[in-house]
Amino acid sequence: MKNNMILSCLACFFLMLTACEKANIDVDTSEADGSAIGEVSGVWSKGSVQHIKGDIIIPEGKTLTIEEGVTVLMDTENKPEIVVLGNLYALGTDDNPIRFTVEEQYKTKTNEFGKLWGGILAAPSCQELVLDHTVLEYGGAITSDASTSVKMGLYKKVSGEALPALWFSNVDGKLVVQNSTISHFHEDCTYIEGGKIIFANNSFFSNGVTGGEAMNFKSGSIADVAYNLVYSVNTNALKLSNSGDKTPQAYIMVYNNTMLNTGWRRPTAKGGSIWIEASVRVEIYNNLFANTRFGVKRDPKKPEDNRSIFSNNWYFGQDQLTVDQFQVGKNDIVAGSNDVRGKLAGENNPKFVTYPLETSVNNYVFDSAWDFNLQGNSPALKSGTLSFKPHFITGLVMSNGLTYNSPAPAVYAGAFGTKF
Repeated sequence: MKNNMILSCLACFFLMLTACEKANIDVDTSEADGSAIGEVSGVWSKGSVQHIKGDIIIPEGKTLTIEEGVTVLMDTENKPEIVVLGNLYALGTDDNPIRFTVEEQYKTKTNEFGKLWGGILAAPSCQELVLDHTVLEYGGAITSDASTSVKMGLYKKVSGEALPALWFSNVDGKLVVQNSTISHFHEDCTYIEGGKIIFANNSFFSNGVTGGEAMNFKSGSIADVAYNLVYSVNTNALKLSNSGDKTPQAYIMVYNNTMLNTGWRRPTAKGGSIWIEASVRVEIYNNLFANTRFGVKRDPKKPEDNRSIFSNNWYFGQDQLTVDQFQVGKNDIVAGSNDVRGKLAGENNPKFVTYPLETSVNNYVFDSAWDFNLQGNSPALKSGTLSFKPHFITGLVMSNGLTYNSPAPAVYAGAFGTKF
C-alpha cells in the first residue's frame, strides 16, 4: 500500500512537471483574456487583458500581434521581461491604446520610477518591431544572474543593470515607435543598437531616478526622430552616438521635437538635452528647447561626423542661469545656423498654450492638462526650415503589409503648432 502511494505521488509530480514545462515552452494566448509565461505567439485579441506571470519569449521566426485596447498586466513579484526573438506588433489606436503596465495599487509615489517589471528586449534575430499607440510604464527592473536577458546574453549581458523600456539591436531590422508614451522607468527609456528606425509623436516623462536618456541611439542606427515631447528626463532627451563598431555608421535626423526641463536632475557633463559623440552623423532642425540644461552638446574628445548639420533650433530660458548655460562658446555647446538663441532671461518666449514656464527645472511630475501647442501669436511658428528630407519619408514597409512613414518637417519649432 505504501509503495502504491509513493508511485501515485511520483506520477502526479511528473504530470505536474510535464504541464509546467509545456506552459513554459509553447504558449499561444490568442483567446480573449489569458495569462502567459514562456514562449508566446499568435494574437492577443482586441480589448483583452493579458496577465504576464513570468518572462515571456516570442520565438525566432514567430510573431506576436497585440490588437488595440489590450492591457498587458505585469506581475510585480516576478518582474517579467519580454524577450523578442521573432517579431512584435503592438497596434493600438488613439481611442484604444495598448498598455504594458501594473495593477493600479502599485502606481504609488514609492514606485514612481518603476522597477516593477523589466522591459521589451529585442534580440538581433528580431526583424521587425512596432509600438503604435502603446503605453509602457513602471518598468526598468534590475537584472540578476537569474534574469532571462542575462542568461541569453541580451542588452548589457550582466546582472545589476536597470532594463530600458525598449532595447533593439538588429542593424538590418525595422523599428517603429510612434504615438506612444514611456513613463516611470528607472533609467533609460530606449537603448537602440541598430536598425531602420522611426520614432515619432511620442511622449517621455517621469523617467530616470539617477540617470538615463529618453532615446539612446548607437552605431548601426539609421533613424528619423520627430514630433516627440520629452519632459524632465534625468540625463539627456537624446544621446546620439556611433559607439559600438557596427555598420552602418549611425545617421540620426532629429527634427521638430519639444524638450523641456531635460538634464537638470543629472548635473554632470552629460546631463543636458542632446548629447552627440563618437563620429555620429546627425542633422538637427526645428527643435524647441525650453528651460533645458544646455542644448545640443558635443563630446570634445570624440566629436560628431563633420558632415553633421544643425539649423533653426529655438532656445528659451525663464531665468538667466538657464540662458547663460546654452550660449555657444561655453560647455561645448554646438552652434547652428538660423538658431534662435537669446541672451536674456525670458527672451524668445515660445508661448505655449498653458504650460507655466516658471515651473522648476527640477520638476519631473507631468500634468496631462498642460498644452504644448503654440499660441497663434507665437514667434516660433515660422522659425523652422523645410530644406531637408527625412530618411523614411517614403516609408518603411513591414512584412505584415503595413507601411510606416516618417512625418514631413514643419515650419514651426517644436513638436506642436497651433491647435487650429
